[in-house]
Amino acid sequence: MAKKFKNKGWIVTFSGTGINLALGILYTWSIFKGAIRQSIETGGTGAFNWDLASLNDPYAVCCFVFAFVMIVAGKCQDKFGPRVTAFVGGILVGLGFIWISQTTSYVAWILGFGVLAGAGIGFGYSAATPPALKWFPPAKTGLIAGLVVSGFGLASVYIAPLSQYLVNIWGLQSAMLFFGVAFVIAVCALAMSLVNPPAGYVPTGVAKVSKSSPSWTARGDATASAMMKTRAFYTIWLIYFIGAGAGLMVISSVAGMAKKSMGEMAFLAVAILAIGNAAGRIIAGVISDKIGRRATLIIMLTFQAILMLIAIPVVGAEQSPALLLVLLATFIGFNYGTNLSLFPSLTKDNWGLKNFGINYGIVFTAWGVGGFVMGRLSQMLFAKYGNYTSSFLTACALLIIGAILSITLKAPQAKR
Repeated sequence: MAKKFKNKGWIVTFSGTGINLALGILYTWSIFKGAIRQSIETGGTGAFNWDLASLNDPYAVCCFVFAFVMIVAGKCQDKFGPRVTAFVGGILVGLGFIWISQTTSYVAWILGFGVLAGAGIGFGYSAATPPALKWFPPAKTGLIAGLVVSGFGLASVYIAPLSQYLVNIWGLQSAMLFFGVAFVIAVCALAMSLVNPPAGYVPTGVAKVSKSSPSWTARGDATASAMMKTRAFYTIWLIYFIGAGAGLMVISSVAGMAKKSMGEMAFLAVAILAIGNAAGRIIAGVISDKIGRRATLIIMLTFQAILMLIAIPVVGAEQSPALLLVLLATFIGFNYGTNLSLFPSLTKDNWGLKNFGINYGIVFTAWGVGGFVMGRLSQMLFAKYGNYTSSFLTACALLIIGAILSITLKAPQAKR
């Protein structure tokens, strides 16, 4: 019966990747933050007039809103389909950027970038992965999830240098207007290609995989309430909070960290970190399909904790070699990126695909809370001490705890 249906899996997968390539502008915040800081320090008519300790606030609020809107957006995706959900996301992101292009107000940037754009990113992101996963067998869960979300991580490769260029020639606010218009067009156009498989569609190889790798149907198609009654949910949520928060802490400030060593070329550190971020999503997805999600998580979190310790002397040095800084940013980005393919896969493995949108939306709140807490904490510690040492030590300790918690995760047991 499955042979009668045309498989649109790869079209849906790469359309989702394209949407995430636009929405990943969130990871370029450090470029915008640098321009705002410069405006504050320069002063004059029309300059930003913010407290330096508040520079990360729009980014932190955006992460927070993005994550919690994922619950509503996930429900919308499950009920109305990915096309409508992604279209709404494109409109909201565009409106948010167009609004902030007209003002330097702190409150307006919190509402425009933090709330509107954050909500739009949540709607777009929630619609990209579920339809792609539904077209493929369980053995490809990690790979497909990694490919779709890699767009979000890879976005900074082009947005970082483009942002730097546009800010230099047009100014920050005109650059925001450009992105607002461009993303409405791009996201809404790609949304038209997002479709779920027709009723009765069965991915090739699904029966074979279910015998040799039974864990994917472990808890069936659980509802959100059923999922939240399991111990696994809270363990996974806390590990996600730690892994995502530690990575977002660095991503939000990487351009500032690189400024001493790389000057005006600091945006390259953001772009190269994005390559590591995207690669981590794909590679971790493939590896976790082979050795399991738990083992991959333990390796990733332990490696990230070591990198946080290495970052202290590298970032704190008066003049660190640019190559060393770039390598550090790449590996931190790589490890952070693994979270974004491992946790959607864990959600599907444990609780199925029927309610995947809302279930992963709830799990994804860990990402938002992690980004909000660690992003805000990092900026406050930097404002107080003038360095990132305390932030890196805090992140390292949390990552070790996350690795220990990962050991307690049990593989889902198959239904008979």
